[in-house]
Amino acid sequence: MTGNQTPQATPKVSLKQYCRQEAETASLAQRLASSIREGMKNSPQSHFNIALEGDLGTGKTTFARHLIQGLGYEGKVKSPTYTLCEPYELHSNQDSFTAHHFDLYRMRDPLEWQEAGFAEYFDVPGFCLIEWPEKAEGTLPTFDIQITLAAGAEENERAIELNASSEQGKKVLERIQKTQAAPN
Repeated sequence: MTGNQTPQATPKVSLKQYCRQEAETASLAQRLASSIREGMKNSPQSHFNIALEGDLGTGKTTFARHLIQGLGYEGKVKSPTYTLCEPYELHSNQDSFTAHHFDLYRMRDPLEWQEAGFAEYFDVPGFCLIEWPEKAEGTLPTFDIQITLAAGAEENERAIELNASSEQGKKVLERIQKTQAAPN
């Protein structure tokens, strides 16, 4: 739980995966994207927030790129390290929504996020993905899922843990678990 979250009765659903190659990281991100798309199809006016946490170089931006592409974006997904936010227009069936990818690494003060006017992106249908949420120290809305990445022994190895922080996040993770458990 980051400093941005208030203690509450958190749904106890989590998913852990050790990825030995970028392809495994991409697969997990794409399964998450598929589950998010399914949830947005059922509730097109919903909004979804994900925190990406981990040390520098653990693959947060790589995971974000695969997640955004898994949501249907066909262009290049760039790191918003210098711009703080990159928006991506996505289309699902007849609905369209925007994924806002934030990277708060360069923020020096939590108020920078508020002063930039980014809070409005959390009130519209769509999706917000925030790298380095701890830099905003309590100024961000509640996350639906918190993802923690930790580097492994080799260059592309990482341990990834997804934890639901809301009922909506719980449903997303449960859909992933059902698809993993389903026989081929």
